[in-house]
Amino acid sequence: MPTCLWDYRTPGIPDELFDRTEEVPITKEDIRAIALSKLRLKEGYSAIDVGCGSGSITVELCLQTEGKVYAIDFDKNAVELTKKNLQKFGVSAEVVLGKAQDVLPKLPQVDAVVVGGTWGDTKQVIQLAIDRVKKGGRIVIDTILIETMYQALATISEMQLLELDVTQVTIAKARKVTTGTMMLARNPVTIISATKA
Repeated sequence: MPTCLWDYRTPGIPDELFDRTEEVPITKEDIRAIALSKLRLKEGYSAIDVGCGSGSITVELCLQTEGKVYAIDFDKNAVELTKKNLQKFGVSAEVVLGKAQDVLPKLPQVDAVVVGGTWGDTKQVIQLAIDRVKKGGRIVIDTILIETMYQALATISEMQLLELDVTQVTIAKARKVTTGTMMLARNPVTIISATKA
């Protein structure tokens, strides 16, 4: 691997290794590790990260595949933070500022797509993302909102994807308090994955 900051093959880089800001979201390490496992990546695969945020998934895609990776976000701060984290980890991706609806049709087909944000236009973004997946490729959609999950499942069904898997994950992390250690739960995340027929 091209970096000494994280020279392991396992996904789930600790969140504290990434540069972060309060304004830009990050997919937490445990969720990221599960989402990446659902992509079934191989060396040389190409991938797209829709709604790259801090770039944590983009960085991991680069490290896992060493192939061509594209990252999209409409937020200038997210794009800058993703570029900063790519540089920090010694990897490169094509980072594009713009709405997924405008950018996705211009990108080539890839082996894997992760959708981390749809900005309220879930159906169209997922349709466009599926269009970018090669036959036999995988798509993973991370959702927090029930409405997003519903629309994602309906779109996947409509587009007749195969090997649908829906996994809801609730992570609790330990925190030291004066009398011992307590577990603090994070928001549940639903990870939807499927294969393009």
